[in-house]
Amino acid sequence: MDERLRFVARLLEGEKMAALCREFDISRQTGHKFYKRYKDLGLQGLTDRSRRPYRQANRLPERVE
Repeated sequence: MDERLRFVARLLEGEKMAALCREFDISRQTGHKFYKRYKDLGLQGLTDRSRRPYRQANRLPERVE
């Protein structure tokens, strides 16, 4: 989270997105994702999220009687 916070802080100071993404070795898409999460959720948006799927794709529906 510290690196993401430094990234967003420098972006808010007016540095260019492309230059920061090169420096932090992330794609511009990832940089925009970090910035959007920060705008929407504040510091909470910069924490790691679970990569676990919300549901199982091959799970059979429960049988209703």
